[in-house]
Amino acid sequence: MNIRVVLADDHKMILAALRSMLEKETDIAVVGEAGDGAALLELVARTMPDVAVVDIGMPGMNGIEATQRLLVGQPRLKVIALSAYSDKRFVLEMLNAGAKGYLIKASAGDELSRAIRAIAQGQTYLCPEVAGTIVDAARDKTSLTGHTGVNLGRREREVLALLAEGKSSSEIAARMHIAASTVEVHRRNIMRKLDLHSVAELTKYAIRQGLTSP
Repeated sequence: MNIRVVLADDHKMILAALRSMLEKETDIAVVGEAGDGAALLELVARTMPDVAVVDIGMPGMNGIEATQRLLVGQPRLKVIALSAYSDKRFVLEMLNAGAKGYLIKASAGDELSRAIRAIAQGQTYLCPEVAGTIVDAARDKTSLTGHTGVNLGRREREVLALLAEGKSSSEIAARMHIAASTVEVHRRNIMRKLDLHSVAELTKYAIRQGLTSP
């Protein structure tokens, strides 16, 4: 039985190349294409594929958010992330969102069909460049969500990144459209979860995690 696949990328030439590549495989059927995250959600609901190949850098709703939303409604769907980059931050965010595979675009020609077959069978598939990134992250004993065993929420990560950029509580509140008192609550929760005790320590942590630039 064919593995039903949808493709999502905002570059039409890449979509055409991926489709052409997969049409050579006798056990894989491309059942649809989408150019952005919102279109992907609609496409998956309509076609009910086995696998979605999702570009991370799509406009509007990016691939990370689209993956999270897809898997809420279609928990059996398998997602392969596709990106031009093997940056730790992108890799870990996409895997945390629920993706079962991650390929950089330069390796897609050689590995995409293998990745589709692997995750359709319940396996995880990482291209060698990304596997190295994950090994490095494990050696550092860190992850995007925080210290080992610590899980920062999305809002907490946003507050942390802005704190590390030197923004005041009032500036963060204006940026995020929340009350300054709420920013202070987030800051205290972040410090408690990470066992850090100053903005300087938070800034160093945010830089290590790739949440802001050094």
